[in-house]
Amino acid sequence: MTISESTGARSGLLVRDFSLVIALVVICGFFALMNPTFLSARNLSILMIDLSITAVLAVGMLLVIVPGHIDLSVGSGVGLIGGLAAVLVFEHNLPSPVAMGIGLVLALVLWGGMGALIVFKRIPAFIITLGGLLIFKGAHWLVIHNATVPVVPGGQTNLYSRLTTWYLPSALGLLLAVTVTAVITWNSVRARQRRRAYGFELANTELFFLKLFLTGQIIFLFVIIANQYRGVPLSAAILGVVAVVVHLVTQHTPFGRYLYAIGGNAEAAFVSGIPVNKVLLGAFASLGAIVALTGYLQTAYAGASTTTVGSLMELDAIAACVIGGTSLKGGRGTVAGVLFGALIMAALLNGMTLLAVSPEIKFITRGIVLTLAVWMDVRLSEKW
Repeated sequence: MTISESTGARSGLLVRDFSLVIALVVICGFFALMNPTFLSARNLSILMIDLSITAVLAVGMLLVIVPGHIDLSVGSGVGLIGGLAAVLVFEHNLPSPVAMGIGLVLALVLWGGMGALIVFKRIPAFIITLGGLLIFKGAHWLVIHNATVPVVPGGQTNLYSRLTTWYLPSALGLLLAVTVTAVITWNSVRARQRRRAYGFELANTELFFLKLFLTGQIIFLFVIIANQYRGVPLSAAILGVVAVVVHLVTQHTPFGRYLYAIGGNAEAAFVSGIPVNKVLLGAFASLGAIVALTGYLQTAYAGASTTTVGSLMELDAIAACVIGGTSLKGGRGTVAGVLFGALIMAALLNGMTLLAVSPEIKFITRGIVLTLAVWMDVRLSEKW
């Protein structure tokens, strides 16, 4: 890549960053004007839960998109794994941790199997996961007998049901905000020091610290607003843990570097000695674990497993990745970008629900957003 091409790529990404911020402000401003309750503590708490569920799945999707693949089966997988755990708890009286553990093992086996077919049989991920979408959807309906299966028997509470109904105490929420802000600051400063040591170009110092300051402000504002209702939702804390783990894996481990190398040029990565097959298997297995977790969150949020749980979640996850700057061709994408993309999608869907927008308009809007995101990805890819 020449200097002019590199500058053009950075300019394109900068335009994307600013356009995303502007889009989020416009979306939130519009819904706040149309219905002031959009900014109420209660609705923002609901928005946090919606965001958490979508973002957890999107962060998992990042792991397979970065090396140049895609997974269309995650939405059906969310329904299947969540439904299986609900059936084991409600119909077979298994403790919720045991039921969720069984679901996790099944998810690892299923996604490991799909990964093996993709890696060793050279079948395109699009075809394999499209088949998985149909198989998992049918299996989900069979498991729940095409009926509604509650996550707990007789209106009781358990670990499963508390995933989206339990909130952190105010003090713990503030402590979490301090910890997250400190981790982000330390990681950003450390990354900047490494870039300086290797002689790479650095962002403007004032702009760098301004971004850190604004990030901290947003995190504390998030916690303060949440504490005005019931506190930080447990699902948001789970998202925080997943996001931090995936960020550390992708940015600070050989496995993460291999993912980006494979996405950039799989043949070159293989020639360089990277264990491409093992890395891809690990990526799909990791996604399977995150699908299981998302299945528990989504099913707990719905209060029961139904035939619609997980429907079209794969598209929301892909849209969140692409909106946040992840390239569908592979080799580019960050956890922070995915979280931002998921926030835009969650705010859009939450606002439309608050305004009682009809389902058909919701589908059209989601399709338009996904199309625009892919168009932007293509335009930026041309500059790389």
